[in-house]
Order: sequence, then C-alpha cells, then structure tokens
Amino acid sequence: MADRPHRGARTAFRGWRARRPFWGGLLLALAGGEILLTEKASLKVVMHIGMQGAAGYLLPGLMALLGLLILFNPAQRLFYSVTGVLLSLGTWVTSNLGGFFIGLLLGVTGSCLAFGWLPDQEPRVSRRRRRQAEAATRARAEGTKGAEGAEGLAA
Repeated sequence: MADRPHRGARTAFRGWRARRPFWGGLLLALAGGEILLTEKASLKVVMHIGMQGAAGYLLPGLMALLGLLILFNPAQRLFYSVTGVLLSLGTWVTSNLGGFFIGLLLGVTGSCLAFGWLPDQEPRVSRRRRRQAEAATRARAEGTKGAEGAEGLAA
C-alpha cells in the first residue's frame, strides 16, 4: 500500500512529460548550464571568451531560459527551438567554442527535438505493455477456439 502514492506520482509525471517536448527542453537547458559552467573554468582551461565576455554569459543564460520555457510553455516551442538553435550556434564564437563542443551539440540536439515534437501524437506504449496486450489477445483467441472445439465434440 505504501507504493500507491509513489506510482501515482510517477504516472502523473509521465503524463505531464508526454504532453510536452520534455527531452528537447531538458537538453537545451542542460546545454546552457554546461556552457555557463565552462565560463567559470580557470584561465588555463578557458580557450576563448570573446566579445568582451558579456555575450559569453548572455547566450548560455538565454539557452537555459529557453529550455525551461519549452518545458513549461510548449505551445510556443517552434519559436523557442529556432531561437535555441541560433543561440547554440552563437556560443561557438562567444563561449569557449560552445562549451568545448558539448554544450553546442546538446543545445542543437535539444532544439531540434523540440522543433520536431508533435503534440497530437499518441504517447508510445512500452514493449512490456504491448507484449501483455498481445498475450491477452492471443489468450482470448485461443479460449474461443477451445470453446468452439468443445462444443463441436459435444454435438
């Protein structure tokens, strides 16, 4: 009985996640955070800050904000994702080569995932649930065949 609230919270989170481009927004927000962390690296590690440093902090900050906006306002995901791609590509020049390529790739990937997300698609069914449904269908079909065979023998 102690598992019931936990299962309810898990299914509620899955339902919330299914109604928005979750992975795209999460990757874009993580990319902004990663690039901001590379800005805090020591001067021996920092390769390129560029443009007086202000844009080096502004672009990844906006990327993190856009990632959160994609998560919490998915209706405007197209604008946010296009802007996210542009900001991600802009970090190549302004922020340690896009956070040493990692943040740049995460940002572009997340923005593309958010752009390609379709809100009217049915959520995917896990393999386990698909197998259970197929097994139940087969069992029902075999049960009706067995009942027909038994009726035929009785007659």
